[in-house]
This record gives sequence, structure tokens and C-alpha cells, in this order.
Amino acid sequence: MGADKGLLKSHANTWAEAAVNKLKTLSIDIKISVNANQFADYSKVFPVEILIADNDSLKIKGPLCGILSVHIQHPSQDLLVLACDMPLIETEILEELLTYYRLHSDADAFVFTNDNEPEPLCGIYKAKGLTHIHHLYKTGHLPKHSMKNVLESISAFFLPLSPDKKKFFSNFNTQAELNSL
Repeated sequence: MGADKGLLKSHANTWAEAAVNKLKTLSIDIKISVNANQFADYSKVFPVEILIADNDSLKIKGPLCGILSVHIQHPSQDLLVLACDMPLIETEILEELLTYYRLHSDADAFVFTNDNEPEPLCGIYKAKGLTHIHHLYKTGHLPKHSMKNVLESISAFFLPLSPDKKKFFSNFNTQAELNSL
């Protein structure tokens, strides 16, 4: 994209602000995962108290690093994860996710599937499952660090997306895709 997607502007807000505003409607504690290079820029937009920089002890990159970094600081908390590069996501999707989370206490993760493929960056991950993933990582038993691989290592509850909701999971990775908004 050539720029930090979380700080891209859409209307009056950055994509990260738009995601945070949607999460605020759920009355949950909000944290923003950033890497060390992003911390200064994000602290100009958000209170420092809600920013969590990637944990240096984790020698992995990408979303798993951010999720585990938050988990390490808040090990007893279940995490609702929402990537900032899905600007079309609606609060109703997040509420649906929370409903399944509350109804199915036996699973470690709750994610939607889009044509049988998981959408791991809009999901809920229980502390117990994240503790297991962190243990697998520390003991060298998590050879792949993709979120899809993580879902294969824990008990996940998958929610198939109805055709009318697939558009909410569009993510944007190029300027051309962004221009189509």
C-alpha cells in the first residue's frame, strides 16, 4: 500500500479510528497492537495507554506477534481481534461474533469463514487458547506463524458468512482497491 493502512484516512477518521469507534459500541476494553516503528505515529492519534507495542521476546512477525503481545500483557483476557484494513466491517458483525462467543463456551476461538476459508482477523480468541498457542511457540511446536495455522492448533468455532455479509470482509491492500471505495 505504500503507507500504514491504520493511519489512512477515510472521511474524517483514520481506518484505525474507525475500527476503534466500532469496538467502542460494544463496551469492551480496547487495545491497539502496533509494532515499534508505528508507536510514535499512533501515539499522535490515540492515548498511549491503549497502545501495545510488539513484545521483543517474540521472534515472529505479523498479526500473531501483535495478538500474542497483547495476550502477554493481559493473559487472563479473551481478545476480540479486528484488523484495521477491513473498513467495511459493520458493528452487527461484531455483535454476532459476541453472541456466538457467549453461547459456545467450549471453543477457544470464534471466527467467520468466507467460502470455507477462515477470516482470522475478525475473531475472538480466548485466553486459554492463546496461552496454548504461546506455549506451542515457546517450545518450538508452532512451526508456522500464520493465523490460519493457529486456528488449526486450538478448538475453533467457525461461523459461515452468508452471501450478503461477505462484502463486510473486504480488505484493501493496494491503492487501486482503495480507490474503488
